[in-house]
Amino acid sequence: MNITFIQTGGTIDKVYPQTETTHGYNFEIGDPAFISILEKINPSFHFDTMSVVKKDSLDFTDEDRQIVFDAVKGCKNEFIVVTHGTDTIYETAETLSTITDKKIILTGAMLPAEFSRSDAMFNLGLAIGAIQTIQSPGVYIALYGRVVLWDQFPEIVALNTK
Repeated sequence: MNITFIQTGGTIDKVYPQTETTHGYNFEIGDPAFISILEKINPSFHFDTMSVVKKDSLDFTDEDRQIVFDAVKGCKNEFIVVTHGTDTIYETAETLSTITDKKIILTGAMLPAEFSRSDAMFNLGLAIGAIQTIQSPGVYIALYGRVVLWDQFPEIVALNTK
């Protein structure tokens, strides 16, 4: 199995560099979190990676979503995991929903992967496990301990906020 991992930015990839002017208070999108996570788990599958957009998802535009769409659509691989900011993950999933010949899972994190209490490693592991077991092509979201088709995600968010 070969999985393509696509970085789009979001909290999962945030780093807080300490410079003379920022003192670690400002974030920037760093290297893909999935690189360091995959290095830790020594995966028994092949993978390739790419970075597109690299923004906080609150700053995503329709043009950014089109860039993500084009990257996913153009990917030769059938298995794709997209890391994304959680605030607008649903909108990007909806944009990708017309791609029907691939298994696509979007995931992210509420805290940056570099934070010790981050949910990034769990969510990425959830996405990796799911992409190997889901039967039907489509767009899925893996967050909050659940993997659902993209259009079922608002129900999960509603349950998670109660």
